[in-house]
Amino acid sequence: MSEISRIFPFGRQALESQALEPQALEPLWREVLGSRLRGLRTDRDETLVQTAERAGISPQYLSEVERGRKEPSSEMIAALAGALDVTVADLMAGAAEDLRRAATVVVSGTMAGPATSVIRPSGQRPSGPVALAMAA
Repeated sequence: MSEISRIFPFGRQALESQALEPQALEPLWREVLGSRLRGLRTDRDETLVQTAERAGISPQYLSEVERGRKEPSSEMIAALAGALDVTVADLMAGAAEDLRRAATVVVSGTMAGPATSVIRPSGQRPSGPVALAMAA
């Protein structure tokens, strides 16, 4: 596969047509933070609506943040932390630990494969600086 195909994103369908096995890639910060927020919310047995209302945001936006689709501002992170009765520092420390754990798994080789077959769970391959770093 050419170097260019390692840089530009393509979907899961293209991977399947080339018979490449999807592999895990170190998650993005927004994905880890969203997962941490969802875990805190579900540990409290709360719905999206309840938590979003206390944070002063829409349930739809909270859902997108939890799924790692949106990267919230620092003000939004503070509002969500407050709504979940945790400090921003504790929220960030927990997310950083989750990211460190995921990075350890990827670097150890148990989940990483060749750069040409790496995709994120969202079905997208890395692009931009991430892909350029991988190609180096």
